[in-house]
Amino acid sequence: MNARGTFEIQMKAEPPYDTVDGVALARTSFDKQFAGPLEATSVVHMLSARTPVAGSAGYVAIERVTGTLDGRRGTFVLQHNGVMERGASSLSVTVVPDSGTGELRGLSGSLAIRIEAGQHHYDFEYELEG
Repeated sequence: MNARGTFEIQMKAEPPYDTVDGVALARTSFDKQFAGPLEATSVVHMLSARTPVAGSAGYVAIERVTGTLDGRRGTFVLQHNGVMERGASSLSVTVVPDSGTGELRGLSGSLAIRIEAGQHHYDFEYELEG
């Protein structure tokens, strides 16, 4: 199945907690509000590494999503893995296996994110057991 919609974010960045030769490690959290078939809120906890080379960085994050997906209520967890190499980026956002609760128990899938004209969009390819 597929769910497509938009989301808004509020970022809470912390100063870097470790820097060596211009490579900075930092923590950031985000509050998200999803609209569309995924009507939900979430909190993202991210760890990142920024390098002194423009466009090169990496991050990992865990995000708990709470709300409804196509009318089914529950929670689930997304795991993010993002890498930018001199501007070329790759991002994987996957449902953590067996993290679904309530009517979202048995949820699996992956979520793609794109930003167009400052608006965040999601494309969620998913399956629900049962």
